[in-house]
Amino acid sequence: MKVIHLISGGDSGGAKTHVLSLLQHLNRTITAQLVCFRDGPFAQEARAMGIPTLICGGNNIPRLRRQLTELIRKGGYQLIHCHGSRANMVGALLRGVTGLPVTTTVHSDYKIDYMGRPLARCTFGVINTWALRRLDYRIGVSDAMVDLLIRRGFPADRFYAIYNGIDFTPAPDQGDRLPYLRSLGAQVDETSVVVGIAARLNPVKDMSTLIRGFAGAYQSCNKLRLVIAGDGEEREKLGNLARELGVEQQVTFAGWISGGMDRFYSALDINVLTSLSETFSYALTEGARFHLATISTAVGGIPYLIDDGVNGYLLEPKDFQTLGKRLADLGNDAALRREMGEKLFEKASTQFSIEKTVETQLYIYGEILRRHARPKRDRDGAVICGAYGRGNAGDDAILEAILQELRSIDPDMPVTVLSKDPLSTRLSYRVRSVSRMNVFAWKRAMRHAKLYINGGGSLIQDVTSRRSLWFYLHNIAAAKRCGCAVQMYGCGIGPVIRENHRRLSARVLNQSVDAITLREPDSLEELRSMGVTEPEILLTADPALTLQPAEDDQTDSVLLRAGIPPRGQYLCFALRPWKGFAQAAPLFGAAARYAYETYGLTPVFFSVEKHQDPEAGRLAAKDLGDMPHYFLDDAGGAGTIIGALSRMEAVVSMRLHALIFAAGQGIPLAGVVYDPKVSAFLRYIGQENFTDLEALTEERLREMIDRAAAEAKDPALQAAAVARLREIEGGNLAAARKLLGL
Repeated sequence: MKVIHLISGGDSGGAKTHVLSLLQHLNRTITAQLVCFRDGPFAQEARAMGIPTLICGGNNIPRLRRQLTELIRKGGYQLIHCHGSRANMVGALLRGVTGLPVTTTVHSDYKIDYMGRPLARCTFGVINTWALRRLDYRIGVSDAMVDLLIRRGFPADRFYAIYNGIDFTPAPDQGDRLPYLRSLGAQVDETSVVVGIAARLNPVKDMSTLIRGFAGAYQSCNKLRLVIAGDGEEREKLGNLARELGVEQQVTFAGWISGGMDRFYSALDINVLTSLSETFSYALTEGARFHLATISTAVGGIPYLIDDGVNGYLLEPKDFQTLGKRLADLGNDAALRREMGEKLFEKASTQFSIEKTVETQLYIYGEILRRHARPKRDRDGAVICGAYGRGNAGDDAILEAILQELRSIDPDMPVTVLSKDPLSTRLSYRVRSVSRMNVFAWKRAMRHAKLYINGGGSLIQDVTSRRSLWFYLHNIAAAKRCGCAVQMYGCGIGPVIRENHRRLSARVLNQSVDAITLREPDSLEELRSMGVTEPEILLTADPALTLQPAEDDQTDSVLLRAGIPPRGQYLCFALRPWKGFAQAAPLFGAAARYAYETYGLTPVFFSVEKHQDPEAGRLAAKDLGDMPHYFLDDAGGAGTIIGALSRMEAVVSMRLHALIFAAGQGIPLAGVVYDPKVSAFLRYIGQENFTDLEALTEERLREMIDRAAAEAKDPALQAAAVARLREIEGGNLAAARKLLGL
């Protein structure tokens, strides 16, 4: 593989470190040619590192374009990779003439790159904005940077994320830290706990919050000392603040550190970052290399490194009170510092090393070249429509599972999703998404797609809404008229109560649907009773059964943010508002008390739909008083929801997908049926431990909890049923593959 990298040659800071370390390591595997538009320290350092470097200078852009075109053709390069505004402009001009794919790494927010320089912003800034939108692919130096650009309207399926990695080879022994710290001016002794930060002293780093937090922590932990490495326009202001807060003697302004940063980080006990904005900070991974306990603001890509409460602490920008508490906790507990430092090192050294960065970059190159070589087709990909973008984790899990399965057929397949909240869908799944209300947009997508998927869940029903049924039936008919093959994917059917709706549904499905895959037998009976006979009908399973739990540290972080110790003994209640729930709510509270007193299970009221379900959980827990209980109002995406449910000893649920996720993890179940789809699923896996909401009694709930507690000792039967369902779930994918002709 041969890649040509374009850069101005005047870059510094994180962008410089990223590009040079990346190219140095890439050239061990591929040819990565660096072209700078001017000579200077950047190019000199690149040559010293063994990176093949050329200078193509001058302001004659047409001539530069001709030179680079000839260089690219003679050199046999396959891909153009840009860094920075001038390179982006040149890359946009080379895109058409070379026919090569052009990508750029976005190292910072282009809207603030020229802050305080209005002329540059009106020239280079405008040109860069134009160029960015004309390149083929974009790489953000964190998922947060990718999200930022997607919010600004860049196509969500043309993005990749990469993280700044460092070399985690163990540093040589740096010697006794006390003489070094004293040489910086710090007043330290053997008992001191040293907090450090390495950053510019400018407003975006918000050192005022750091000093305020440190001053608060010092009141309860007088062993703490703060060393600030860096300089900038806020130096005097920060010194005055330290004096005003009475910690002038405990805060050291060390200025810029010369001779590398290893000695500095090796002398610290706690690494801190209080920035208002970051992409992904090298300072945190450099500290992780030295096993430092770390506290940082939750900005940019930092939450992808630090799992709050697991391998470090996160706080909101300007929250000096929380910072002070965390500093005091770490200052007073050496064992906690060691635990946090070791866990952060473990994660950073495996996921944020330079080797991982290079591996990711090579994967991105491979995917770009594969996508670029993909034949252009008049009809390609899929349109997916369902109850997405509503904040319901169960519905969004269906979308995630369908996308996962379609990408297993063709990883480059273009997909458009109809969503109530298209921006949220773009951010979550990196796909094209249009509003359900934008008829012109989704019909345009249908005219270019090969397959339309009516995506899982119970969409064909008229219990919750007549308009919803009409919408989905209209879309199915429109997709067929636009020339799509149509599949209803791993879905539930019904109940469809009104006779005119039953006739309408049967007519549309018979005329417009090619294949229907169903998640349980009751839906098959409903289709038969309605007279649906024309589509191919297969009994499969819910696609969400294929999803896997998140990593343990991610799950731990979700639980800890809700105040839930990750390794307790818990009984989950996944409840939802429904007709008659208010009368039944005290029964769930009584059952929670019974489970706690009988089995020692602490209740966790778990929200699958984060907007509605918290109200139901609090209503059920209203009379628990001081008895231990927790609320998990937002467990994140499907992976962390499944991970959290896997920590439960048993699950009492009205929500279907809480039952599906728990069943997939072999967790004993007790179902409370508000809709036939709940009992249909439970019977399908051979589970009879359920009762109707209308017939619910305290005695019946106790019996179901007793049965679930007994099943916890022997989960083999349920696990076997779920394994069978996962096997037949493959029928959903097989039907889609057939309709796509792949």
